[in-house]
Amino acid sequence: MTLADTKAAVAAAADTTGTASANGTVTAAASAVLKESEVRGGGIQMRNVDKIYPGSSKKALNDFNLDVKPGEMVVLLGGSGCGKSTALRSLAGLEDIQSGRILVGGQDVTGVPVNKRNMAMVFQAYSLFPHMTALQNVEFGLEVHGVGKEERRRVAMGKLELVGLADQAGKYTQQMSGGQQQRVALARALAVDPRVLLLDEPLSALDAKVRVQLRDEIRRIQLDTGTTTIFVTHDQEEALAVADRIGVMNGGRIEQIDAPQTLYQRPATEYVATFIGLTNRLPGSSDGREGVVFGRRLPVLPNSAKGSDVTVLVRPENLTLAAAGDAADGSAVGEHARVEVIHFLGALVRVDTVISSGKWQRWNNGEQLKVTVQLPANELPAGLAVGSDVIIAPRPVAALAV
Repeated sequence: MTLADTKAAVAAAADTTGTASANGTVTAAASAVLKESEVRGGGIQMRNVDKIYPGSSKKALNDFNLDVKPGEMVVLLGGSGCGKSTALRSLAGLEDIQSGRILVGGQDVTGVPVNKRNMAMVFQAYSLFPHMTALQNVEFGLEVHGVGKEERRRVAMGKLELVGLADQAGKYTQQMSGGQQQRVALARALAVDPRVLLLDEPLSALDAKVRVQLRDEIRRIQLDTGTTTIFVTHDQEEALAVADRIGVMNGGRIEQIDAPQTLYQRPATEYVATFIGLTNRLPGSSDGREGVVFGRRLPVLPNSAKGSDVTVLVRPENLTLAAAGDAADGSAVGEHARVEVIHFLGALVRVDTVISSGKWQRWNNGEQLKVTVQLPANELPAGLAVGSDVIIAPRPVAALAV
């Protein structure tokens, strides 16, 4: 059994006995595991959490559950109002919850005040003191914790070096760029050695180039420090780039939480499949194990719908595209389409098409069926242009039928 498995077992014991040590159910070895978990930052469990804001009848968090392993970075991803920031603030103790439990390192912190949870939070707004230098901002939390001047200076300089700003220590934050200010905010959060780091849309106020650079820096720093981290964002690319696991939120709960690749390739629900990346909604049939789209067979994912008239969710890269003239004898299996737009994306090309036949219009609420295909640039058929006739068919890659 791994350390993580042991911790999970101990946490489960705590769930079933109320307080793990109450009935002597936790052995000395298990107690040591919990203590070690706390030192390393501890895992996080949010169990059956409900949150309702005053004056609202709708639950911002609805039977919300989350498990995070020690040292893991989990990204909560979702649209506006899905509850992702509420989950983060509830974990931090900034929001009171109506029901449920929150555990960190095996300890129940549900009723523990914010300043006793040993967590640090970085917001979209940097919340730095403009009259202080970068170094003084990073030192501030340490001073509040009673750390001596020399030790404060040593730790703060170490954190500024970690975020690549040691040479900017004497600058006032208002003299710095947005990206530099956010690095100072991150250094300040890490300076107090939190067992959990919470990041609430920390990059959304930055321009695209700086955002990419800083998200990679945050991931590097998180891996270096091993700090258990929860990162909230609405940016899919950001989530896919940095997460160990991503939890896609909808209606105050997590619809699916998985590794980025699993989440993208094997979505469990229609919402996840359409929220993450681009997805074509195509007419087809399914027996629960295999589907048929445009005359071609392909496997379908577990939990797929069955029936002769279903919607199959197919990624653009899981479609083939061939010039209609290459199959003039009619032997090619697929659906004829007309090219509407060609997007050149460097190594990739995205081709927007409209199905030529009108037989799918009734299925598509009376509108022409449009299909997007993505392929490597070197696989683009020679001479393909807007208005070209093509044949589209699915690759034999598992898709979700709904």
